Amino acid sequence: MAKEEMAQNIVKPSAEGIAASARAVKTRGLPPVHLWNPPDCGDLDMRIARDGTWFYLGTPIGRPELVRLFSTILRKDGDRYVLVTPVEKVGIQVDDAPFVAVDFTATGVGTDQSLTFETNLGDTATASTDHPIRVERDPETGEPSPYILIRANLEALIDRKSFYRLVDIGAHHDVDGKSWFGLWSEGQFFPVIPSAELG
Repeated sequence: MAKEEMAQNIVKPSAEGIAASARAVKTRGLPPVHLWNPPDCGDLDMRIARDGTWFYLGTPIGRPELVRLFSTILRKDGDRYVLVTPVEKVGIQVDDAPFVAVDFTATGVGTDQSLTFETNLGDTATASTDHPIRVERDPETGEPSPYILIRANLEALIDRKSFYRLVDIGAHHDVDGKSWFGLWSEGQFFPVIPSAELG
């Protein structure tokens, strides 16, 4: 078969095809995307903006149930984000983190505190050694960008209003001989900023 004919027979990946494959998988809870190793079908014109909005072909995806479906088959392979089904894998663009933590609940106080976050897509994670909080700082402005690990290399950017609430319940703690301001959850301390920088 000539190369031109073969190229014509290759079906380009589409959001509709990926969604259909994802719906065909019958699982309770999240699909086992870590077990799937389908052929790589290139990239899809799909993007997750920093605010958590999903775009397809430059247009926001307006159906929350479809976005939720796509989020369940999202995986990070190295530095690349992919949507994975048992039959195909396609790359997508993620501007920052694939999820946004839009709220949290705090129970307990001090070292007995637990912080449970909820994402824009309904996932939850309690900050712990399995779901660490980390803070990146802009090298020019010093502005913090806080994240929590939701599942298997997929993080949520903690939104500004939640971060301000977290700062209100933060505490100072020594880490490796240096005083840090940070957050306690599940007996784990997550440093946010050196105490000295708070003045």
